[in-house]
Order: sequence, then C-alpha cells, then structure tokens
Amino acid sequence: MQYNLTDKATIEHLIGAEDFRFSKSLGQNFIINPDVCPRIAAESGIDGDCGVIEIGPGIGVLTAELCKLAGKVVSIELDTKLAPILKKTLADFENSEVIYADALKTDIPALIQEKFPGMRVCVCANLPYYITTPIIMHLLRNGRGIESITVMVQKEAAARLCAKVGSRESGAITAAVDYYCEAEKLFDVGKNSFMPAPKVDSSVIKLTLREKPPVEVKDEAFFFSVIKAAFGQRRKTALNSLSSGLSLPKSVISQALATCGFETTVRAETMTMEDFAALTQAIENVK
Repeated sequence: MQYNLTDKATIEHLIGAEDFRFSKSLGQNFIINPDVCPRIAAESGIDGDCGVIEIGPGIGVLTAELCKLAGKVVSIELDTKLAPILKKTLADFENSEVIYADALKTDIPALIQEKFPGMRVCVCANLPYYITTPIIMHLLRNGRGIESITVMVQKEAAARLCAKVGSRESGAITAAVDYYCEAEKLFDVGKNSFMPAPKVDSSVIKLTLREKPPVEVKDEAFFFSVIKAAFGQRRKTALNSLSSGLSLPKSVISQALATCGFETTVRAETMTMEDFAALTQAIENVK
C-alpha cells in the first residue's frame, strides 16, 4: 500500500495509530511539502548502481523517494517508536532496510562493506538540527567509500558549511568541510514545509568528497586543533585565540604567525586553507 506521506491527515492517522509523539529532543520535523523529497533525491545524483545511507528517516517520506532511484537504501533511525510506522510505509520497497541505532556510534566503513559491496555509496538525509555538525564530521572522518553527502540542514548552518574559507561567513566547520569535500548549496526549504514547523528555514546542500585534500599536512589531528582553536574566540585575534585554545605561550604563536607573514592582529576568518596549513607547520616547528 502506497501512503501519501506529505499529507497531514495521512501522517496524523499513521502516528495516531501507533500513539507516536514528536520528540523535540530528537529534532523530529517531518517533511510535508510534496516537492522537496523528490528534488532532494534527484539532485543527490543517485541511480540504480548506488547504495544510499539515510540518517533519520522519520516516517519514510524521503526514504521512499530514494528507493525509487537507488539500488539499495539503508536508513539509520535512533527512535525505535517509529519502527511500526516505517514497517507500513516502506513495505512496498524491497530495496529498503532500516537499522535502529545511533548514527554517531555506527561504524560507517563496516556498514558500507556489509550492505553495499561493489556499489557506489552516497548519504542522503534530512538531518536533525541539533546533530548537524557532529553527524557531518562523523561521516567525513569515518566515511571511506562515500561519494557524496546530500543533506537538509538549518539555513544558517548551510551558509557556514558552504562558505569560502577566508570569508566573513567561514568558521571551523567551514575549513573542516573544505578539507574533505567540495560543498554547494542546492536549494532552500521554507519552515512551513515541515510538520511540526520549525522556527527557521532550511537548505539542502551537497558535499562531494575529494580524492585528496586541497592542502598537505603532516598531522591532521593537530591541523584541526589549530583550526578549532583559531575560531574558538571569534571576537579575538588569532594570536589570542590560538594561545588560549592550544595552551601555548603567545610568544610561540606570534613567532609562528610572523613566519607565515601575518601580523599579530590577523583574525581566523580571513585565513585560507593554505594559510592554516602553513601556520600549523610553523607552530609545530617552534612549539
């Protein structure tokens, strides 16, 4: 049986039959705009040769659209209360499987090896706002074998994720994302496209994984520590933020900045990926 999963009455019937209640703590907002999910699936670039990992399927509205295009869809859902609903809404899709687990604790490479042998793999999801950054970083750091990540996130978060490193909108997450992939915003989604409606609008973005990072660094962990520290106190100069965030004397940071040709008044948001790579090396050389 096919359900109209963007129809409010249908949704209310499905969740009412199972006594389901929306969880604010889990950021549950179901998509009711019928144009959104088909467009997400289409613009994600998936096809019959592709396996898809979906995070947070909800009642399966996006899942159904992904199943129509992909070879296989494996959805990871934290809320087991959705199990009886998903069993109904996805019953017609033999290429769908739901795993009830915490996506942040899921071994992504093992999942890919087990569920998608020999297939291209993409991630596609309507992410809960509260775990946007942790989920994206978990996928980027542990997602060997992932080709792209197409996700809906809060509009403000999308602007930062897709900003150019070195621009006013950039932050630590901008640099981290740029290190692993090329980011682009696909389209915006208004808050009234959801049930219940959130307080802010959303955007769909696509992160295409790079074959290799745009800069070379000897110690990735320290490189990301430098970036995180640099943006840790946005109102302060990079000198103060780095000294505090890395627990290093200002003299060490000042020397490293000078080596890279920076004034001590430079701020993190004006620095490029190449700048951060050079600064990381300079700090390593003098600390």
